[in-house]
Amino acid sequence: MEDKTTWAASAEKLNVVFRSRRGTHQAVKDFSLCLERGGTLAVVGQSGSGKTTLLRALIGLVPPTSGKAELFGRDVNTLAPGELAKTRQRCGYVPQDPYGALPPGLTALEAVMEPAVIARRSWSKDETRTRAVDLLAELGLTETRILNSRAVGLSGGQRQRVELARALMLEPELLLCDEPTSMQDVSTRGEIVAVLERHVARGMSMIFVTHDLRLASRAAQRVIVMRNGELCEEGDAQRILKDARHPYTRELIASIPVLPEA
Repeated sequence: MEDKTTWAASAEKLNVVFRSRRGTHQAVKDFSLCLERGGTLAVVGQSGSGKTTLLRALIGLVPPTSGKAELFGRDVNTLAPGELAKTRQRCGYVPQDPYGALPPGLTALEAVMEPAVIARRSWSKDETRTRAVDLLAELGLTETRILNSRAVGLSGGQRQRVELARALMLEPELLLCDEPTSMQDVSTRGEIVAVLERHVARGMSMIFVTHDLRLASRAAQRVIVMRNGELCEEGDAQRILKDARHPYTRELIASIPVLPEA
């Protein structure tokens, strides 16, 4: 029997079906995955492929229709509310929409400090502030004006970086990122991935959701390709980029823009 305590996250024959007056939509179909502690995994696919639903199901924000989603070897849908809250505190989550995610009444600095307050960490206010300032600086946000701005005064790219700093605030064992660089330019994307690499090097596990296979191969050791809620291909990130086997994966690679030579 496999020791699931060595896994940061896993799914076993996971299905998620949404029902509405217009009918049903199966967003995730019989999906299985596992991520070892300290490992990195990218989930790649076009819009509507089920990536966000998969991520939300893994952290218990979307209940599965059938199958299991586990964090640190524990089924998130069978945990009592208190245990689920403690388990989620071991995770950082960067949602896809930076416009609706940040608390509107808080400044950028206060938003990054807030998770430590909610989790009742024993850090002093000065320690909490210093850590928040350092995380924002690591992500390129150092201006006093930005730190003191509320969400409405920030660009989409700045909001994404504040959300990422907020997700890293509690030193998560597992970081789940949903398109965390979608509003960044090419150079800033590379800088953000470099920041994530440093945190992974300290032992953090990560699931990185993106539609960009090239970025996925930089951010993660392994890649899973999704289409219409199903697993198309999985394997070593560099192998998939150089020798994709599924036609859909080859389509994704063909759609990657060729960067002009300097």
